Amino acid sequence: MSDQTMVAPGTGPGVEAPKPRRGSGLMADGRRRSPVAIITMVLLALLWTVPTLGLLVTSFRTREDAAATGWWDALLHPIESSWTFANYEGVFTGTADMGSGFVNSILVAIPATVIPIMFAAFAAYAFAFMDFRFKDLFFIAIVAVMVVPIQVAFSPLLDILGPRGLGISGEYIAVWLLHTGFGMPLAIYVLRNYMATLPKTVIESAKIDGASHYQTFWRLIVPMSVPALAAFAILQFIWVWNDLLIAKLFLSQDNTTVIVQLQQLLGTQGQGQELLTAGAFVSMVLPMLVFFTMQRFFVRGLTAGAVKG
Repeated sequence: MSDQTMVAPGTGPGVEAPKPRRGSGLMADGRRRSPVAIITMVLLALLWTVPTLGLLVTSFRTREDAAATGWWDALLHPIESSWTFANYEGVFTGTADMGSGFVNSILVAIPATVIPIMFAAFAAYAFAFMDFRFKDLFFIAIVAVMVVPIQVAFSPLLDILGPRGLGISGEYIAVWLLHTGFGMPLAIYVLRNYMATLPKTVIESAKIDGASHYQTFWRLIVPMSVPALAAFAILQFIWVWNDLLIAKLFLSQDNTTVIVQLQQLLGTQGQGQELLTAGAFVSMVLPMLVFFTMQRFFVRGLTAGAVKG
């Protein structure tokens, strides 16, 4: 009798194990879903969504109705509540004129996102694949700069960029430079850690084929670093879009952003409160669109950059 092992059909060498069926309670890697984790995620999602839901409901209520009852009362008694689109009309057609602020925010956010990522990618490539003196010291200094609050730099920067200095305060270029300087340390750190995880054999093969650093960077490193670049682009865009201090200090009233206009909607005595909720949702549209469009790169880029230092 021969000593042979019986192998079930479809389970031999070279045959992939069947993937878990949808609805079987198993994840893609075969592990079983934890009920505790599912309940926790649902509760966290609800807690995070409830304030936004309240903001959305209030944006369609009149000032008097919102002051008299809570937003949850409007959901429980929708017929008795007063609903209106006047808040959104006032945001665009009233004194706020958030349409121009929306355009100004785009003119600020796009260059202030592209410029720091471009320079940070060059620096990250140098820290990951090039050898030069004091490389580790420079990298430690860049990481240490992230600890310094940006607010402490505003006073000297006002002198440097103001009339006594370069004279560019109140123009777009001043905000682009500031967001580039404040955003580059974290961008260099994230991109350098991601590039360090890329296979060194690809870089060595490019050197053997005679490729320069410029060719290696654009033809190999950039295509392989798209997840990290997109992940940080999402973060940088949202940070710049939601920025209040830099835009308020270094832009004029003629080219101010939508976030500054949103802050100015609420007067000293609470006037304009009904416009504040509508303006908040107007300011959220583009960041949400950017995030949901590029979210597939977000987690993959950040986690890959955090694996290897």
